[in-house]
Amino acid sequence: MKPAAFYYDLNSPYAYLTAERIDERLDAEWVPVLVGAIFKATGRTSWGLGPGRADGIAEIERRAAERGLPPLRWPEPWPGNSLMAMRAAVFGGTPFARAAFRVHFVEGRTLDDPASIALAAERTGLDPDAALRATRDQAVKDALRANTDRALALGVFGVPTVVVAGEAYWGDDRLEEAAAAA
Repeated sequence: MKPAAFYYDLNSPYAYLTAERIDERLDAEWVPVLVGAIFKATGRTSWGLGPGRADGIAEIERRAAERGLPPLRWPEPWPGNSLMAMRAAVFGGTPFARAAFRVHFVEGRTLDDPASIALAAERTGLDPDAALRATRDQAVKDALRANTDRALALGVFGVPTVVVAGEAYWGDDRLEEAAAAA
């Protein structure tokens, strides 16, 4: 078991920023969750749907540039429905998640589109058809639900969140603090 857990949803640009550097900072298990279900359970909504959207986008683009990441290309629609992509992340694991984040936020392809999920799968050496079939598999669905329930039980209320020794560190800007705690 790894000393930390990184809870993410592929629809989150802040989770993308964390994903691009977490492995350099700490040994963490990547745990796909449905942030929409977390928001529903906690009475929250995405900042991407509110009046702070433009400021949030500008902040993410600034952070990406400061970190030497490629310029972000925002998929349309964003935010979208991440259910299929998150099921694929359960199936494909961390390599799939890395590729899917880049397909989504570097190439600007919506993960609502099965072709984008297939592309991420192909880039990680997975059979694209198997990845898409897995999104309909009951065991995969159950695993995603269990991941999300586990996150909620640990106090996760948004993504990215890194949990170290039972302490939840929410936000891309708290990665260093989580790494120090590990």
